[in-house]
Amino acid sequence: MATSAAERELADRLFAEHQTRKPFRRLRDDLRPQSMEAGYRVQDLLNERYAEAGRGAIAGYKVGLTSEKIRQMCNAHEPISGVIYQTTVHRSPATLNLADFMHLGLEFELAVEMARDVPLDSPPLNTDSVRDYIAACMPAFELIEDRNADFSDLDALSIMVDNSWCGGIVLGEARRDWQNLDLKTNPVAMSLNGTFVESGVTGDAMGHPFESVAWVAGLLASQGRQLQAGMIVMTGSTLATRFPEAGEEYSYEVEGLGVVSATLS
Repeated sequence: MATSAAERELADRLFAEHQTRKPFRRLRDDLRPQSMEAGYRVQDLLNERYAEAGRGAIAGYKVGLTSEKIRQMCNAHEPISGVIYQTTVHRSPATLNLADFMHLGLEFELAVEMARDVPLDSPPLNTDSVRDYIAACMPAFELIEDRNADFSDLDALSIMVDNSWCGGIVLGEARRDWQNLDLKTNPVAMSLNGTFVESGVTGDAMGHPFESVAWVAGLLASQGRQLQAGMIVMTGSTLATRFPEAGEEYSYEVEGLGVVSATLS
């Protein structure tokens, strides 16, 4: 679909803000997109600029605002998606440098690896039918780059056009023996510096993490794109976002699927 001069101008501005480390601000001026559809066009343009700057190929997609409480806070009625680049994919155990981010948040998620392409003409997928497209599951961190946002003044569209704040991911070991797990109720636990902090279940994201996979497959299809074999989907956070400090080590266990860990420097 053709893009407008305003959409291109906004993408240029967002890219420049990242390059100069300017704080995030909610969009209120004349460049604000009038719809989520227009906002995704801006996101695409921004991501073209990232690709040209060397971020590499698309490794997959993240799904954000998967909690109803978070959607209410952001005045949102649906989740949002962003692009993950190959150059921002880390493997556990990872060492992350806080200086690489303006303001790093860690989110605690289940990631899935796609087994095959989702056809553009596929009927709408759901939690059950999407299982046939999933090769592996793994514990993961999403690296949130919120650019020191004011969390009292947010909205979903402003976050989404900024690539939904996706600054990268950390992946645990991909496990292909996930089929017997009940991912609606499967326990998860987070530890800091070796001490247990918080627990939850994988279903805290969208009711079931595979709902996120089905949702983003449908979103991409509406844009004429596909979830492809080998791509990673980050399905949404199960616990509260943490803002780490240097010297801290976080680990996140998805029962039956192992642990992902990261140390901050």
